[in-house]
Amino acid sequence: MIPMTLDEIAQVVGATPYDVRDPRALVTAPAAVDSREVIPGGLFAATAGARVDGHDYAGVAVAAGAVAVLASRPVGVPALVVEDVQVALGLLARYVLSRISPTVIGLTGSVGKTTTKDLLAQVLERHAATVATDRSFNNELGLPLTVLRADAGTRYLVLEMGAGRKGDLTYLTGIAPPQVGLVLNIGSAHVERMGAGPADIAEAKGELVAALPADGFAVLNADDPYVMGMAGRTVARIVRYGRSPEAPVRAEDVRPAGRGRTAFELVTPSGRAPVELDLIGEHQVRNAVAAAAVATVLGLDVAEIAAGLNAARRRSSGRLEIVERADGVTVVDDAYNASPESMRAGLRAAKALAGNRRTVAVLGAMGQQADASRARHMEIGRLVAELGFDLLIAVGAGDPVAMAGEAAASGRNVSVHAVEDVPGAITLATALLQPGDVVFVKASSEVGLGACARALAGA
Repeated sequence: MIPMTLDEIAQVVGATPYDVRDPRALVTAPAAVDSREVIPGGLFAATAGARVDGHDYAGVAVAAGAVAVLASRPVGVPALVVEDVQVALGLLARYVLSRISPTVIGLTGSVGKTTTKDLLAQVLERHAATVATDRSFNNELGLPLTVLRADAGTRYLVLEMGAGRKGDLTYLTGIAPPQVGLVLNIGSAHVERMGAGPADIAEAKGELVAALPADGFAVLNADDPYVMGMAGRTVARIVRYGRSPEAPVRAEDVRPAGRGRTAFELVTPSGRAPVELDLIGEHQVRNAVAAAAVATVLGLDVAEIAAGLNAARRRSSGRLEIVERADGVTVVDDAYNASPESMRAGLRAAKALAGNRRTVAVLGAMGQQADASRARHMEIGRLVAELGFDLLIAVGAGDPVAMAGEAAASGRNVSVHAVEDVPGAITLATALLQPGDVVFVKASSEVGLGACARALAGA
């Protein structure tokens, strides 16, 4: 955060000060929406959520060192009161960007955003000062919070941009206009809110490249026809990446590297270099090549990029996070969220990691699949059986039951169980796990299966 007085912030966001003794008091640290994450010298943004109203924690935030509270009503401590806190955060972020002018990289896609963001950040920060989205703070609140972590020394600002519906990316790119836009893929995530199918999702995701300037870069996945269909929506220069031989930035000689990991030859216009990822799953190759393509347009050569990818480690929890227990059980926590695409990739990654060891899948519902939901869950049930998982625990009513039924009907040697809830999953999995097993845990975030993964990891 660049230092700003309360008076300056009030002018930028159109706020009315309340209980502010010193309008020239400096805000020197980033903003936070969680009072537990307040940094002394920062600003606390009081937002009203479904379960918690941040205004109730204004006093706690100031006691923790917040200079003031950005609020929609007076709160009894120094506050800048605005009509809409979310809009005010966006205005403040846009102003800060205009003062520091880093290179803004926006990235979106149906799956892989967070892992790609983490890989790209680790490549770029070896080259220059880089700020990237924390966790999955990719929405109308998270993106401004990320921008407000940047300062005058920031060279690269890597922003994960989520889109739950059409118009979301137009809003986010209005706050942080990108010079580089990366689109990973088009899948079935958010189909319930976006429309009838992938074309509707592509229309929403394409708002990112439509926002790019003529001297910017649209980095597009050459292996995804819906992504390549966005080329006509941008005036920016187009750079293709992927597995396609025609892509200037691509992966060649993709091969297993043991323990579920993958190696490949990275090819860019500056040459080629070997990469061996410290992440499980062959699908990580496409995330790594996407990061490499962005780094390429920013001027890094292939040796620099490969070095960054080889050194990169998993940063965000709940995404193929591996915990090794003392009894030899390996817990693969992929429970942050789920779509059919990420579920398939995760199941294959867990099987590759397991080798000849017994494999257990603890799976819950994949949300926002609209009318195709039952069929897609049944497809996952068949895949569990086809991949040779030894045990499936399906968690929850409805679609997970259909998933379990399809696995049981496959004729494969998979033991299938259905439980009502997460506590039931924890109890059953704890009872059935054997030393040396590999257990894969995944569902959409609202299911809460992360609690199951953590319980099993700590058992």
